[in-house]
Amino acid sequence: MKKTIVIVGGVAGGASAAARLRRISEDTKIIMFEKGEFISFANCGLPYYIGGSIVERDALLVQTVEGMNERFNIDIRNYSEVKSIDRENKSVSVLNIKENKIYEQSYDVLLLSPGASPIKPPIAGLEDSKNVFTLRNIPDTDVIKDFVDNKKPKRATVIGGGFIGVEMAENLTELGIKVTLIEATDQVMAPFDTEMAAIIHNHLRENNVDLILGDGVKQFEEEGRVIVTSSGRKIETDLTIMSIGVKPDSQIAVEAGLKTGKKGHIIVDEHMRTSDENIFAVGDVIEFKDYIFKEPMSLALASPANRQARIAANVIMGKEDVYKGFLGSSVAKIFDLTAASTGWNEKRLKAENKNFDSVTVELNNHAGYYPGAEPIHLKVLYEVPTGRVLGGQSIGALGAEKRIDVLATAIQANMTVDDLTDLELSYAPPYSSAKDPVNMAGYVAQNKLESTLKDVSVLEIDEIAKNENAYVIDVREPEEVILGTVPGAVNIPMEDLRKKVDEIPKDKDIYITCQVGRRGYFSCRILDGLGVKATNLAGGYSLYREQYGITSSSEESNQLENLNVSCADNPDILKKDFSINKSVDARGLQCPGPIAATYKALEELNDGDILEVKASEPGFKRDIGAWSEKTGNRLVSLTKEDTYYRAIISKGRQEVKTLDTKSKDGATMVVFSGDLDKAMASLIIATGAASMGKEVTMFFTFWGLNILRKKGVSVEKDSMEKMFSMMMPEGISELKLSKMNMAGMGTTMMKKVMDEKNVDSPEKLLKQAREMGVNLVACAMSMDIMGIKEEELIDGVEVAGVATYLARTEEAGLNLFI
Repeated sequence: MKKTIVIVGGVAGGASAAARLRRISEDTKIIMFEKGEFISFANCGLPYYIGGSIVERDALLVQTVEGMNERFNIDIRNYSEVKSIDRENKSVSVLNIKENKIYEQSYDVLLLSPGASPIKPPIAGLEDSKNVFTLRNIPDTDVIKDFVDNKKPKRATVIGGGFIGVEMAENLTELGIKVTLIEATDQVMAPFDTEMAAIIHNHLRENNVDLILGDGVKQFEEEGRVIVTSSGRKIETDLTIMSIGVKPDSQIAVEAGLKTGKKGHIIVDEHMRTSDENIFAVGDVIEFKDYIFKEPMSLALASPANRQARIAANVIMGKEDVYKGFLGSSVAKIFDLTAASTGWNEKRLKAENKNFDSVTVELNNHAGYYPGAEPIHLKVLYEVPTGRVLGGQSIGALGAEKRIDVLATAIQANMTVDDLTDLELSYAPPYSSAKDPVNMAGYVAQNKLESTLKDVSVLEIDEIAKNENAYVIDVREPEEVILGTVPGAVNIPMEDLRKKVDEIPKDKDIYITCQVGRRGYFSCRILDGLGVKATNLAGGYSLYREQYGITSSSEESNQLENLNVSCADNPDILKKDFSINKSVDARGLQCPGPIAATYKALEELNDGDILEVKASEPGFKRDIGAWSEKTGNRLVSLTKEDTYYRAIISKGRQEVKTLDTKSKDGATMVVFSGDLDKAMASLIIATGAASMGKEVTMFFTFWGLNILRKKGVSVEKDSMEKMFSMMMPEGISELKLSKMNMAGMGTTMMKKVMDEKNVDSPEKLLKQAREMGVNLVACAMSMDIMGIKEEELIDGVEVAGVATYLARTEEAGLNLFI
């Protein structure tokens, strides 16, 4: 006799189970009831169909009734709602919705996959509102899509900051609708911890979403056209999406006496069996244990539902299989951000009194020297003292989800943070770095477990800084600190810590901040070696700035998207189809590379020609406008593309003072030092000045002459000259750092970091200066004293005396001594 298996509900759970059952057995009778029209569709794609990213509605349909019947020989009955379960007689009562008739259907095994439905709280005025919708299925999607396409709403409100809410906010914004997002708690995206969610908050605001946190909805007025919040704020809206969560559709299970949890979910065992041995349940409707600590949990995600469906089908057909628990791996696209998480977060770990710690790192999604590198904030939570990985959160560029997938695998393999450091992950410049962010997080966690690193959260540092016993040091360079720092912080650059260690108060608690945390860690190690204990700010000022919203406003963001400078003197560039005369791809170059490349390109163009520049260096968007104005060119537009900035520049279409000798717009500098860092600084300044149209002269004297020397040139010298040559570096490639040289280690490390960050090498900077027309002058008197012959100098160097230098200084408006 054939076994009859009845399935209640389709989509991820029911449809997947039905297909698996048929693959195992051709003899089994499978009946699937679905109260709606559609048995299997892509829930996660619904917001993107409304927003237009998914064009064809049929693309959302994973399986149709006809297609699944033909392929799997399953008796599929849609528009059929199961109203009750008779456990004793092993039958279900079914309502044929189209005919409005109820009939009985017997079963040998019953599989429940009814899913969950959107929560609709009893808010005053909700029932009378004509423009308030929920999004859970295809019919919901059709109604919203029709409203958007035909009513053309200008303002929309999304209530609830979960996955669907945030995705709807993005998709409605992409349609040109002004969106307000209301979340009753203090953050969106509950799986993320507070400081991580702050990154999402800022990004939403930068993309013109009006974000209201910590304020619920009190009532609807004027048939839904006005929303009144708990604080009394009134919001006018043409369209509202309710997305405050879901509740399990478990009523028939409750009425049948099946065991349920506190929130109404059906409790199942590891075989997906309910409290009735003949009834199984899967998907959004169930409660089981989490993978890590075996705590009761429910989870409304498609991936677990598919896995549960396979397990239930296997067990029903006599195959041994078990479900090991929820992990909660998830990912969302939020405009330009990817936000992914897995495992337990800090809020949950604290609530359950677990012993844990965490690390937060900010690193590029791939090698910095490859164009388009963008940052990823990665947080890893781990058990103390075992180091077992408990969870992870990643927000940033594409590739953030890859790191969470690695951490999810690590959790299921019961790995520790020590194991993260040993993972051999795939590497190529377009995809990662030799040390992946997951590896780096493991190293940092190792340091904390071994007590070589102590850190503090950005959520705590403000209160700490107020304490008179605290002393906060910002170890970034002064030009970085100009853009902001932790209140009360004292700026001591990392390279100056050793010589200024006596200025650091020994009777206070020392806290270190930098940009992303790496220099902070290095500084803590330096100070520890000097007998000063210090605590690092996890995530650095970058994460601190995100937490407190110190970022571009929406208005500034709009200006960034399209500056639209007036172009009355060149009307051709106002046309949509204007031609670009030259294009420069400076992606991957670090400052001053993009500006220098722009200058070179403009030199080759005529007045009125159009230059396109692509650059990924973050400072480019801040500098290019002022630079264009200063050099007499015009920035037409500056837009943010997927992974870079695109500038359109019109050459020379405004009145500019002629750069002649009488204008004193030249620049001269005396290069006395032969240290690598000082040589680089002088060359960067020189190329920067040359790119601004200045006539630049560099006058090399004494130790600075070594910058201009060739390597391996044999020249006849007397004994004193030979001794000098042996003691001095042969050219710019042999120069050492002025500080932190550490017998050459510091220089090697600096060059390695420069290479990783795609900063031009000293040799390339020198070549670039020559190509940009910088005058390189070697002091004849110093050459004579130092025993340096003209044959030893690189090509293009002018040998002259101090009178030449002084004459050019008279023509210069800028003079430096380095």
